[in-house]
Amino acid sequence: MAVVDPRGLRPSHTFPAHVLAEIHRAADQGVYEIRGFGTKRPLPGFDDLVFLGASMSRYPLEGYRERCDTGVTLGTRFASRPIELKIPITIAGMSFGALGANAKEAIGRACTAMGTSSTTGDGGMTEEERQSSETLVYQVLPSRYGMNPDDLRRADAIEIVVGQGAKPGGGGVLLGQKITERVAGMRDLPEGIDQRSACRHPDWTGPDDLAIKIQELREITGWEKPVYVKIGASRPTYDVALAVKAGADVIVLDGMQGGTAATQDVFIEHVGIPTLPALRQAVEALQALDVHREVQLVVSGGIRSGADVAKALAMGADAVSIGSAAMVALGCNKAVHVEDYQAIGTEPGYCHHCHTGRCPVGVTTQDPVLEARLRPEQGARWLRNYLTAMILELQTIARANGKSHVLNLEPEDMAALTVEAAAMAGIPLAGTSWIPGKG
Repeated sequence: MAVVDPRGLRPSHTFPAHVLAEIHRAADQGVYEIRGFGTKRPLPGFDDLVFLGASMSRYPLEGYRERCDTGVTLGTRFASRPIELKIPITIAGMSFGALGANAKEAIGRACTAMGTSSTTGDGGMTEEERQSSETLVYQVLPSRYGMNPDDLRRADAIEIVVGQGAKPGGGGVLLGQKITERVAGMRDLPEGIDQRSACRHPDWTGPDDLAIKIQELREITGWEKPVYVKIGASRPTYDVALAVKAGADVIVLDGMQGGTAATQDVFIEHVGIPTLPALRQAVEALQALDVHREVQLVVSGGIRSGADVAKALAMGADAVSIGSAAMVALGCNKAVHVEDYQAIGTEPGYCHHCHTGRCPVGVTTQDPVLEARLRPEQGARWLRNYLTAMILELQTIARANGKSHVLNLEPEDMAALTVEAAAMAGIPLAGTSWIPGKG
């Protein structure tokens, strides 16, 4: 039974406890907050959509008798060697520096076992991830940290990062305590000094210049590698069209729920749009240009389960990419080493201290003692198991909707549970044919 305060005290809606605490902190310190992970505010997301399943008008498939394929090909537009993946779940770019070498190796091992791709992130390619990853996507970022033509040729695909969902229009931060001798050497930076990544590429300012850059990358790699363009979710209708015009083989779209190693809290919580409307707008842009499925679309930002993957594919994505969820599978926020969480002022389940380098489970650290807590073999097993469970969930939903391939899922298979989700995703509100904003 709720206890009623006899004095009638109640918190302010505009200034609740966490807002008061942040104002007091800012007043004491005079600097903005930097943190990792993703947005903490509630946003319309994939949980606000449901599948209808098969009944009289649709026939389901038997799980133990009828196939449901999961393979996807990325980069079919111009590349002579497109990427063939066994599953439509890839691992997003997370840098060596943000993550430790053991975490990068574990990710590569798991991706190889599952027949999917991993991505380098900022800071260059490590031997651990190249040797452990059968299919490796090499990111080209505004910072150019660690970038070189030899590694471009060693990669299986190239991803030009224009923006990230957690911070569209901004760059990340790598604090000095994470810049070890090895990280500094790869990035050509002084050891132990805070590093702020650039927010825009130094040699192009628009889609026409980007077309020249893509042409250069194709020539360097003999026109073999697919070229992805990654954008943060801000103006997908225009950004997708411009990326297509510039010659991208694949668009990677990162929604507001996407995580980051470290950036300003104000970016994470107040810049960008959620994944649902961004995905819908991106698909509509590709359809308007008549290149949907010819230019593949990979979506990221808040993907946690096979159900989330199924909903993203049904809305028109060709594949998804996960980052934060992969870190959690490796042990992030796991209830172990509780005293180390408490030492950095948090608890398991609440930690967003990726930027400190003091990760209690050894994922986002360069400290050799902490990093040793994550053994690559064990981490790879955990991530492989997680991906396996996601694929089984995805196939279960696809079969329940009568689909023999997961890419056959479609918007008509779903309904929205809230007016906001219906409007953002372009999916009818459950029990109606109404899509807000469309009549």
